Amino acid sequence: MADETTWLTPAAHAKLLEEFEELTTTGRTEIVERIAEARSHGDLKENGDYDAAKNEQGMMEARIRQIRHLLDNAEVREAVDTGKVEVGSIVTVNGKDLTLEVLVAGSENRVSGVQTAAPDGPLGKALLGAQVGEKVTYEAPGGKFTYTIESIRPFEG
Repeated sequence: MADETTWLTPAAHAKLLEEFEELTTTGRTEIVERIAEARSHGDLKENGDYDAAKNEQGMMEARIRQIRHLLDNAEVREAVDTGKVEVGSIVTVNGKDLTLEVLVAGSENRVSGVQTAAPDGPLGKALLGAQVGEKVTYEAPGGKFTYTIESIRPFEG
């Protein structure tokens, strides 16, 4: 994982803290109990329940490490209105027969009904620093895309 700051809304930060607490307490206790139960079924070489529980434990521990990294490298703040696209801006863009509303932020800040564009991704990079009325172009695996920025507002959540 790269050592870079991740912008989080206070709500996204609180949600990650809650998930971290749940996984490191109740989650770990439950998985240890499931592993112990599966062990009691006998031979571990052919024990599907044991393999499944150990796999789930590994995935849970990976998520715990991911959340810890995000929390350790988070910049927790409200979005600001600077008149330009910033991390935390919701941008309305128009392209060929398409209007999108995009939140420029990491996926941890995802909200229903709004597409998220990572600041270090193709669309996010193209949008950052732009103003209303400007055209931005970026290249992605699906081709080259051009959008006109119709509006910019800070995310409120």
